[in-house]
Amino acid sequence: MDSAARRRLISSAITLLGVEGVGAVTLRRIAREAGVSHSAPLRHFDGRTALLSAVAVEGFAELRRLGEALPDAAPLQRLLAACRLYLAFALDNPAMFELMFRQDLIDATEPGLAEQNAAILGLFTDLVTSAQTDGWRPGTDPKVLAVSLWAALHGLAALWRWGGLADADLGATLDVTLDAYLG
Repeated sequence: MDSAARRRLISSAITLLGVEGVGAVTLRRIAREAGVSHSAPLRHFDGRTALLSAVAVEGFAELRRLGEALPDAAPLQRLLAACRLYLAFALDNPAMFELMFRQDLIDATEPGLAEQNAAILGLFTDLVTSAQTDGWRPGTDPKVLAVSLWAALHGLAALWRWGGLADADLGATLDVTLDAYLG
């Protein structure tokens, strides 16, 4: 398998996704953007789902890199920073964010995708665990707290992204959400 061609297809799909959104990311369009024949994507991927899953892996990997680069701070402040970073990522990369969670377009069981998703949950769980050792919600299962917090952030980002919070002040809403969790 030609890894340079595979990489070019993924990069072209990421660019197309960012410019035109999820609906524009077809195998034909990706091939055209990559400058290859319309059948080339199928030589490197089992189909559109496999290619879009590879693109989603890149989105999770980027989110993971951002999370791993959080500034040194007190544990609760690092957790707050990660929450804000997650929302900023969702708002700055709306099409990628959408794709990363579109179970109708990607294969969440694809090993690379499952690994990256688990790494994000692991990062959140580690941040929650650190905050707990600093006195925040001790005695509560850290994974349950991490999943609940992630779900709240994801819901807020999704509602904002799809117009459900059009009249809301997103910053104030995030502050209230984080205060409810992190006080």
